[in-house]
Amino acid sequence: MNQTLGILFYLKTSKKLANGEVPIYLRITVDGKRAEHSIQRTIQPDNWSGKGGRATGNKEKFKSLNIYLDTIRTKIYEQQKKLVENNELVTAEALKNGYLGISEKKQTLMQVFAYHNEQVEALSGKDYAAGTVTRYKTIAKHVQAFIEYQYKNTDIFLSQLNHKFITDFEFYLKTVRHCGHNATIKYLRNMKKVVRIAIANNWMDKDPFVQYKASLESIERNFLSAEEIEAIEDKEFTITRLAEIRDIFIFSCYTGLAYADVWKITPDQITIGIDGEKWIHTYRTKTKVRSNIPLLPKAMEILERYKKHPACVYSGRLLPVRSNQKMNAYLKEIANLCGISKELTFHIARHTFATTVTLTNNVPIESVSSMLGHKSIKTTQIYAKVVEKKVGADMQALKEKMQVKSKATNIAK
Repeated sequence: MNQTLGILFYLKTSKKLANGEVPIYLRITVDGKRAEHSIQRTIQPDNWSGKGGRATGNKEKFKSLNIYLDTIRTKIYEQQKKLVENNELVTAEALKNGYLGISEKKQTLMQVFAYHNEQVEALSGKDYAAGTVTRYKTIAKHVQAFIEYQYKNTDIFLSQLNHKFITDFEFYLKTVRHCGHNATIKYLRNMKKVVRIAIANNWMDKDPFVQYKASLESIERNFLSAEEIEAIEDKEFTITRLAEIRDIFIFSCYTGLAYADVWKITPDQITIGIDGEKWIHTYRTKTKVRSNIPLLPKAMEILERYKKHPACVYSGRLLPVRSNQKMNAYLKEIANLCGISKELTFHIARHTFATTVTLTNNVPIESVSSMLGHKSIKTTQIYAKVVEKKVGADMQALKEKMQVKSKATNIAK
């Protein structure tokens, strides 16, 4: 990965001394990020060239100062070469630490986050989805805010990272940031990956996560019933945008595709399957796992409806998908107009496909897992439990009705 390095010597005029001299500072910039340090030298502003970053004049003291500046510059370039040759983290802070002779063990947490996040961003759209890039940027911001909140500083050395830091950070996320339990645990798992990079590079001696254990809480996955799907399908919309959003949502209900995958679907992803029927063959944006989905008639109808839609013709995609934020906002309108009390989001369509459309209709769980593009069937089993719970609730309601009916019959006798 190509990096830009800038080395600048400048006067810190805000710290002017009583004798009129001003301290000289070193500024190292790597890819736009700076590290600064006083070189413990001062000079009169009249004897300094801001453009050249050097002392002016023929006096011996000015010549000696410029030789000293050149020595510092050379040391920084040597440190850069050393880090590159050892395949180590090259940051402005690391170069400054090398010049000052600070141990490699003095790497900081935010430096490692910057190193990791720069690589993730460079691989966006290749090895990482855009959402993953955003998530790592968000956790970095949370960590920095926590350090400022807890330590009154902008960063901490990796040597300060311990079990207490992890548990305090968890408490901070839940209380100060008001994150839910599962969101907090996911953030900590992201952070754990970044910490593992530091351990692998021998920047840390101990893993602060060794004694830390936390698991995600099971959550109730919302989905639509067959009656609710029908209510949305049958609703007549006079507003074009609502009709389009409804169709795209229903398409996802019958294919199980997540928003990102519906957004990018193109004609070349529709192929003829082994059964001679049309299938969707695609790779999930989130996990890069292949999804193989036979197209149900209602999904085919929707695709046919938008074949000549201007937005589809222009983009080369099969559906006129708007931003996820707008889709979810319009789905709330649709829910209100259809008399559905559930909080409707686009992702509910995927849950609906897994439960109401497939598992409830006795489609084998292995087939559902393949269509959803799950890495593990254990993920799909969550939906099976939801269906089982729904069946149990339905049967309990039936039992209660039968008991009422039986009592009524006995009283009549």
